Amino acid sequence: MSTTIKLAEYLFTRLHQLGVRSIHGVPGDYNLTLLDHIEPSGLHWVGNCNELDAGYAADGYARINGVGALITTFGVGELSAINAVAGAYCERAAVVHVVGTPETATQDSRLKVHHTFADGNYQRFAQMHAHITVAQESLRDPRSAPEQIDAILKKCLFHSRPVYIQVPVDLVGAPVEAGRLWSESLSSEITSIETMVSPAHDLTLSIILEKIRAAKQPMILVDGESRALRITEDVQSIVQITKWPTWVTVFAKGLVDETASNVHGVYRGSYDPKAKAFVDSSDLVLCFGPHFSSTNTFDSTSIPPKAVTISFTDNEIRIGEQTFRDIRAKLGVSRLRQELSAMHLKPSGIPANLPSEDREICFSSLPSKQCITQDKLWRLLANFIRPGDIVLGETGTAGYGVQEMVLPRNTRVFAPVTWLSIGYMLPATQGAALAQRELIASSAYHGISHARTVLFIGDGSFQMTVQELSTIIREKLDVIIFLLNNDGYTIERCIHGLKKRYNDIARWRYLQAPRFLGADDGVFTATVSTWGDLERVLSAREIAGGSGLRMVEIMLDREDVPEGPLLDLLREEKKAVSGES
Repeated sequence: MSTTIKLAEYLFTRLHQLGVRSIHGVPGDYNLTLLDHIEPSGLHWVGNCNELDAGYAADGYARINGVGALITTFGVGELSAINAVAGAYCERAAVVHVVGTPETATQDSRLKVHHTFADGNYQRFAQMHAHITVAQESLRDPRSAPEQIDAILKKCLFHSRPVYIQVPVDLVGAPVEAGRLWSESLSSEITSIETMVSPAHDLTLSIILEKIRAAKQPMILVDGESRALRITEDVQSIVQITKWPTWVTVFAKGLVDETASNVHGVYRGSYDPKAKAFVDSSDLVLCFGPHFSSTNTFDSTSIPPKAVTISFTDNEIRIGEQTFRDIRAKLGVSRLRQELSAMHLKPSGIPANLPSEDREICFSSLPSKQCITQDKLWRLLANFIRPGDIVLGETGTAGYGVQEMVLPRNTRVFAPVTWLSIGYMLPATQGAALAQRELIASSAYHGISHARTVLFIGDGSFQMTVQELSTIIREKLDVIIFLLNNDGYTIERCIHGLKKRYNDIARWRYLQAPRFLGADDGVFTATVSTWGDLERVLSAREIAGGSGLRMVEIMLDREDVPEGPLLDLLREEKKAVSGES
């Protein structure tokens, strides 16, 4: 075995070792030679339509696979992707952003080349990324490059946040020492760090167990950073062991088995008075992976009472007003699970009338000629989802709708959490579907041999990133798209401007998009406007058992929204509009 390897080969081999099988991006003159080394390293190149979409796709891929990768060119390319990288940072997706840069001599000479501001400053773009990535590296010396690559990839995995690597054109093929590739496992190093016992650990665990023994009405709240902390399996076990009443946040939907009798879906705070009354009266709340943004907590109304809450975060455990630092969540939650398995737990009080009796709806209860409305649509569509499916609800009415769906086991959900960049979900669907297919092929997908990726997206969001339909088609991914055609930005109408032209959009012939973007003539498309239409389409062979891209346009009234926060906003906006007229 050779003792040296080309720098690009080292980087891509490391990514392959970490489980990356596909890399998203767009070619540019400063990354072309870098791209030459992708397929020889055993990786699949996914060429996206633009860098923003590539970043969204890499994010979606990372949330399913655990880590993803994105390659852009210097300046114009990386800045096109920067919004996607920022979203990955905000919502903790481990994306490795590789940027091809001009030759080192060009940079050192401060030449005024293209894709720069023609001022000789080559540091600007890295400085911009310093605010939205957890670590940055510029590979300038082949002797230190392997160590730099390993260090930054470990930070990406450890923090589950994006990192930024610059690779100059002249160093792509530079020989570097290869020994670290085979002598050091980055994943093993992360595991050893996560399971390192700190002096505060035993004391903290004993306090937690004491509170658990004393609790009369305990409960569990699972939040979405549990995925980034790699504690979802232990959390699921704790939910099963304790049988305590459990809720999830929007960010955590799909991370806990919703078919369990003690799991009551998304906790919506003041929008669910019965659940809120139970939570507020609980004397112990175990909260895993909190991410308490306003959107994820329904304007902060679903944050549990601090005095009775034990929160497990990255590197600390908070017990009421006390904070115990330097305790990794992975170790803390694992040890808690072990202790709970050996305990005789008291049964917790069961919340009355939860879940509500009308959570499930079937077509037989709906008039076939009645127009589709979102007060019933989402609970009906939940029957369509199968174990292993990935469900994405774009920012807008779809993002609120998917929260209502009671889903089968091993289903993953992408819903608006904090960043809320409209248009994200369509490219993220491509990335998630690709990761799903790769995991199924490697027999690492819950023992499931066939699953789909199902996107619910509004017409306004669809217009933002429609180009990525072509990548879904080219990659032959199993994707079903339900396009909610409500004639514009309905979520914005609810917030402000109910009748304003700025919330209107161009009226597209949406179902012609697949063919225009490369689909065969036989691709399944349909438009539905009544319950009868929807029933016929969902039972069609192409939807029920087909493959590849399928697309259904659901016609809705422009002022139709799911029940809950959006409906309250809409009512207030209607009052304001009527008061103005």
